[in-house]
Amino acid sequence: PQQLGDRRFLEFHNVKYAYAAGAMAGGIASEALVIALGKAGFLASFGSAGLVPQRVEKAIVEIQQALPNGPYAFNLIHSPSEEALEQGAVELYLKHGVRTVEASAYMDLTPHIVRYRAAGLQLNSQGEIQAHNKVIAKISRSEVARKFLQPAPIKFLKALVEQGHITPLQAALAEKVPLADDITVEADSGGHTDNRSLVCLLPIILTLRDEIQQQYHYQHPVRVGAAGGIGTPEAALAAFMMGASYIVTGSVNHSCIEAGTSEHTKKLLAASGMADVVMAPCADMFEMGVKVQLLKQGSLFPMRAQKLYELYKTYEGIEQIPPEVRKSLEKQIFRKSLDTVWDETVAYFSQRDPEQIERASNNPKRKMALIFRWYLGLSSRWSTSG
Repeated sequence: PQQLGDRRFLEFHNVKYAYAAGAMAGGIASEALVIALGKAGFLASFGSAGLVPQRVEKAIVEIQQALPNGPYAFNLIHSPSEEALEQGAVELYLKHGVRTVEASAYMDLTPHIVRYRAAGLQLNSQGEIQAHNKVIAKISRSEVARKFLQPAPIKFLKALVEQGHITPLQAALAEKVPLADDITVEADSGGHTDNRSLVCLLPIILTLRDEIQQQYHYQHPVRVGAAGGIGTPEAALAAFMMGASYIVTGSVNHSCIEAGTSEHTKKLLAASGMADVVMAPCADMFEMGVKVQLLKQGSLFPMRAQKLYELYKTYEGIEQIPPEVRKSLEKQIFRKSLDTVWDETVAYFSQRDPEQIERASNNPKRKMALIFRWYLGLSSRWSTSG
């Protein structure tokens, strides 16, 4: 296994294998998972998406104590509906010296991912650019891959210099290196996915990488890895044979001993087959109609989540929903009154991101979205806690 993949990946991340474990949100890719894999010579990414800063900071301390020299990574997820979480994560990672992030679910670049990358750039004694803050970008679209394969946008760099987040030298260096060191091509996977076929998507991104390398002549070309549907040794070998520098697994790790989820969920996953998954609305990008791939067996979540999204599209606020429909929602899905759900939502975001409540105070549609996201967001936590 040590002979598979790109040797530069092994040296760059100080690992024994060109095989990483991707971040599963809500701490499912747990401290125990990251530490166990790290001690065995694998890179693993902690699933920090959806967790409050205090919980992420606790994980940073525990993982750094167990793996003082690595390898480990932390997830940095694009959060268009909760930008404060993305910004807070970057500030935590910079504060504690987290040197590798797995950037995922990005549809466009943000100043926060650019800040993380640029803040780690410096020149060594030979005058070479060193990137102390490493970025592994997980993508499934060529237009997003292009953004990470190219240097950071100048508009972001100028603003970050003006705000004092990076130095003028770091901004100048950021114009000469790609935003990411590695690009993980995520094909048909669990969670956020575009359901792309790996045999189609990987060659496209490899070709794009080569084109951009010819344009910028980077000293160190960006490596391209493969993820999505890699659940057997044969699938792993196929990805390497297609030219992947490294592979990333996710869902297959969900049912392992160290995963931060319940025994009930692990057993469901272990017994599931290809036909036991479905696409359903997700919590973090609910208003945009984004869907995630999840297990349908043993759960009513997919049907209920789709019902909530249809109501969101149909009505402009909770008050417009017909009384009989609202009563059905309260009885069958929420198991409590929507007024109570709103009170709990206010309490939740007051601790996490108060701006969410401010934006919903005079916007009935926004308020309805937050109420519906209460169910979507908590469902995955119920699965985790059992």
